Amino acid sequence: MFALMPVAALYDVHGMLVPLEAVLAALEREQVDAIVIGGDVVAGAQPVETLERLRALPGRVHWVRGNVDREVAAPESAEWPVARWSGERLNEAQRSFLANLPERQQLDVGGLGRVLFCHATPRSDEEIVTPLTPIERLEAILEGVSADVVVCGHTHIQDDRRVGAIRWVNAGSIGMPYESEVAAFWALIGPDVELRRTSFDVDAAVAAVRASGMPTAEEFASENLLAAPDRDEAAAFFESRADG
Repeated sequence: MFALMPVAALYDVHGMLVPLEAVLAALEREQVDAIVIGGDVVAGAQPVETLERLRALPGRVHWVRGNVDREVAAPESAEWPVARWSGERLNEAQRSFLANLPERQQLDVGGLGRVLFCHATPRSDEEIVTPLTPIERLEAILEGVSADVVVCGHTHIQDDRRVGAIRWVNAGSIGMPYESEVAAFWALIGPDVELRRTSFDVDAAVAAVRASGMPTAEEFASENLLAAPDRDEAAAFFESRADG
């Protein structure tokens, strides 16, 4: 099988077109063999524009469905107001596209071997793993996984560590990172792992959010664009709600 190298892992865009465009511009200089869209794509200020921008990407693009994508695809039952609002703005074909995305993708990546891309963990699209997750719990989560590398997102905090024979990577979040810094976070996979951050036009992003009509738009702009959520506090918060 032809080994891809490198592969761009773009996770948790959350309908934020401005930071996404900044990352896509950075990718034009990288000459990647493939892009993996790792889930939670559209629940945010510009759901339609973000989805169609990603669907129009040329070349090899592999999609993974996230937990919020499931909510967006069935907005009438969505618990998160932003997911319900975003889903209502998509048409039936767009919602069907999200609903039918695969939960995992496995690619052969040069320098790394078999790389499994999932949203949260290989067994769940909403299981919590952070840099604070004890190695014993992560070992249990990865039991039976045969891949050399697992790439995930979901908690919006970058991570890169060894769990026995498996390398565990969280690519971070493009649209809603919890990294103590306002930027877009993603990863290049192959021949090693490079955790990346890309600056973007914050003023333009704030203006787009405020003009969107999204529920809690002003709160989102204040907490995620005009300030940056603290990485350590976010990890501790998620861990307090993790199973096990």
